[in-house]
Amino acid sequence: MSTDTSKSTTLQAQANPFSSSRGLNHLNNRLFTGVVWLVGLCTIVFICSLLFLILQKGLPKLDFGFLIGLPSEIDEGGGVGPVLFNSFYVLFISLVISIPLGMAAGIYLAEFAPANKFIAFIRICVEGLASVPSIIFGLFGIALFVEQFDVGLTIIGGAVSLAFLNLPVLTRVTEEAIRAVPQEMKQASFGLGATHLQTIRRVIIPVALNGIITGICLTAGRAFGESAVIILTAGVSSSGAMWDFNPLSPGATLAVHLWYVQSEAIVPDAQLIAEKSAAVLVFVVLLINLVFRVPLWINARRMR
Repeated sequence: MSTDTSKSTTLQAQANPFSSSRGLNHLNNRLFTGVVWLVGLCTIVFICSLLFLILQKGLPKLDFGFLIGLPSEIDEGGGVGPVLFNSFYVLFISLVISIPLGMAAGIYLAEFAPANKFIAFIRICVEGLASVPSIIFGLFGIALFVEQFDVGLTIIGGAVSLAFLNLPVLTRVTEEAIRAVPQEMKQASFGLGATHLQTIRRVIIPVALNGIITGICLTAGRAFGESAVIILTAGVSSSGAMWDFNPLSPGATLAVHLWYVQSEAIVPDAQLIAEKSAAVLVFVVLLINLVFRVPLWINARRMR
């Protein structure tokens, strides 16, 4: 009887490898959990310390006059009004172009594209474009707007180049978010008599909205802080007007102004302007992420 019991225990241990060396597995589990907690806490502390370092230098020195003031080339005390407006203006135009195109391309690849080698090649190309350095899109913008269309360094050139930069990321994020929707929900929608378009609008997109909004947040923050593309396609100067809606005007943004002040400006308070500009840039990027989270909270309440 004891022999049969020992054989049965051995067979069970062989069938379930997780039951053997229980003490060692428990120790490894605790060590792995500790390492994960340590790495996570170190990362959070590093990010919070970096944000605090940037904000504590410039944020207490900010005033409303700096936010709406005109940049100065020689005298100290200049502001960032026009370049801050250009940042939002360029970001708005780029998102208006990239979000509909990126979502449409992602929906097509996830719902309508056939499973063949050509579509697989298209996905590889999209992933490759998503990892291309931003300066390549800046060179493309120069070739298209400055040389081909001969419109010079303009806001519209920078905005469209940023849209091209964000388009591959939005396409892949939208496709992956839609593919993550459970097939049972789609089949239930079809079973109720909904068309494919109705299923996409009323079932798939609301469920995948969290992933799509996250992708938009990442691209919006990247576009707002982008400098290489703007320098090559929109220039390093602005028209000087606070509210210049002309898309053919020069379109230096806050990130470009920060680079210019830190590297080439001759104003006496260049370091102070750079610190305050960096604080504004970080604060606005955090604010953009917070604003884009509001639809997620509304969608989560509605989905309940």
